[in-house]
Amino acid sequence: MVMTAKVNLKKIVIALAAAAALILGLIFLLGGKNSAEPTAAVSVSSNDTRVKFLTDMGWEVVTSPTESSQVRIPKDPTEVYERYNALQKSQGYDLSQYAGKAVMRYVYEIKNFPGATEPVFATLLVYKNQIIGGDVTNTAAKGAIQGFRKQGAPTTPSADPSTDSSAAPSTAPSEEPKPSNAPAAT
Repeated sequence: MVMTAKVNLKKIVIALAAAAALILGLIFLLGGKNSAEPTAAVSVSSNDTRVKFLTDMGWEVVTSPTESSQVRIPKDPTEVYERYNALQKSQGYDLSQYAGKAVMRYVYEIKNFPGATEPVFATLLVYKNQIIGGDVTNTAAKGAIQGFRKQGAPTTPSADPSTDSSAAPSTAPSEEPKPSNAPAAT
């Protein structure tokens, strides 16, 4: 007896992305407490200022977040967290300063990602109305995680110069965090 199975690549990619989001959520939730004070960052006290930040980075976004949730930066970093934090450091952020802190995670859908065939999301990590990190994630099968700044986007006065993320997209493995409509952590 011979059995065959039809594999749907899109469903596999979605399942892997959901698993990656779950892993990041667990990393954030399992963090402890730390007395680290926040560093100077871009102030985003409202949805309009978060959208403006992304616009200043060169993105057109859906103006209401597809997700907003509270997550905890892990106190004891893992290898996945360290790779994600390396991307943050390349943008001028450092999540280790917020170890154990509960932060807000806002996810916006990007409408102008070049060549996008699947949804692309921008994730902002916000602590006390300050952006402390985040990323832009292309959810396509061969998509990547990169910093905030769209390649070729001009630096604007309202964007913090330390957030220049024009570096190449992250080469992080598939278990890196992927924003999606499914909550990574609450």
